[in-house]
Amino acid sequence: MTSVVSSPPRTIRIGSRKSQLALVQTYWVQEQLQKSFPDITFEVHTMSTQGDKILDVALAKIGDKGLFTKELEVGMLNQEIDFAVHSLKDLPTHLPEGLTLAAITERENPADSLVVHEKHKDKQIDTLPEGAVIGTSSLRRLAQLRHHFPHFTFKDVRGNLITRLAKLDAGEYDALILAAAGLERLGMSDRVHQILPANISLHAVGQGALGIECRADDSELLSLLKAIEHPQTRDRCLAERSFLRSLEGGCQVPIGVNTEISGENLTLTGIVASVDGQKLVKDTVTGIANNAEALGIELAEVLRQQGAQEILSEIFAVIQRGS
Repeated sequence: MTSVVSSPPRTIRIGSRKSQLALVQTYWVQEQLQKSFPDITFEVHTMSTQGDKILDVALAKIGDKGLFTKELEVGMLNQEIDFAVHSLKDLPTHLPEGLTLAAITERENPADSLVVHEKHKDKQIDTLPEGAVIGTSSLRRLAQLRHHFPHFTFKDVRGNLITRLAKLDAGEYDALILAAAGLERLGMSDRVHQILPANISLHAVGQGALGIECRADDSELLSLLKAIEHPQTRDRCLAERSFLRSLEGGCQVPIGVNTEISGENLTLTGIVASVDGQKLVKDTVTGIANNAEALGIELAEVLRQQGAQEILSEIFAVIQRGS
């Protein structure tokens, strides 16, 4: 009688950036997959990306195509890792040939939050004093806040979350604008002083969600990763990413969004603003959630008719000049 030798369970290698937040997110994904597939080994492998290494230059001046993802994508294409965990807001809307967005996890609060220095603990965003120094490295946040609060002073802030909070506490800034989701994932919800309402700051495309990227031909892994996908979050984020892609915008341009799902309907709101906050176009579309990507294209066309492309062309020209 011939004995059947079964192949050993597969070991799956997960790629992650080395930052504290990236690792928290990656270990969460590892834990969820391990619960669903206890016979498979999931190993975490870390890499440093260009965005992790260049900390003294504003993000918009570096360029944003794969700023926090390229090294991980090369690792996947070279078979060094099997999939990568990204903050979805960092993942470009055009992926390299051979790679695909395999799953999107349930979203944390996608809103921006105000984090203040101790001396302003009794203030809100609209009661901070004239000339208050606000730290942000995001052109999207900068443009919207300049539109609403031209009397503030805005200063770039880079580094990981711990570094930025230390600079705030040392008095270099009166307040920072940070993603609420990042603070929540690091157990720092107590630092969220105020959740900024959507009428002041629409969030980044994909903010608060994790995007899982893998090789497009790895059918076994694609099937496994569906176990941690959240369908409503995926619909919301696909609409947002389609909107951004249709405007040919990148992660570091002043494009903000908000999405809501009610029953079968998805409502997508988008904004495009000039960096100085002087020009701003904003509108909303609603449709069937199953047609999420078509909704993104529709909203992009609506805003294009209102002057969005001209605003973006001016921004790209300034960035290319290195101003």
